[in-house]
Amino acid sequence: MYLKTNRKDVIRIPPERLGEDLQELAEELTRNTFEGRIVGDRSLIVLTANIKAVGEGRIVHGDGAVYQDVSYDAVTFRLDDQEIIEGTVCEVLKFGAFIRFGPLDGLLHISQVMDDHIDVDVDNQRLIGKESRRDVKLGNNVRARIVTVSVNERNPRESKIGLTMRQNGLGKIEWFEEDFGAEAAE
Repeated sequence: MYLKTNRKDVIRIPPERLGEDLQELAEELTRNTFEGRIVGDRSLIVLTANIKAVGEGRIVHGDGAVYQDVSYDAVTFRLDDQEIIEGTVCEVLKFGAFIRFGPLDGLLHISQVMDDHIDVDVDNQRLIGKESRRDVKLGNNVRARIVTVSVNERNPRESKIGLTMRQNGLGKIEWFEEDFGAEAAE
């Protein structure tokens, strides 16, 4: 889920950058330091805006850098357990499919695709139900539920997010039209 919040943090201004315009430095260093990073509540900062240096910076003995308080608006993407997401199949492998939702990817293991035995067609990037003949393939839009989250704060793109589609109301979007008519898919 995307949220807009106001945050206060501290940036480090290296000694060699002292003397440059403080506002421009604050904007550049805030973006470089916080965008793409996971913060406290498993939220990924996607974008920073309205960055302002607050007060005077502090010099730490032995470092030489200035530590400057900043205030900024942040657009964050937060992962919540059991949240229902909509995404696109971006890769199919022998053990399942990766679903891209927002700025992250989650793994839909073959055991979590549907209540049917799954045949994997890696060459054609498809997961096919043996009895139902329903398939999930590259580029399909799906609705899934987040069942596990293991956040990698150092590299958010390597976070492990487990998904399931084995519940009512989840699955490939076209399945809703087949089962309940066009109005159910919306």
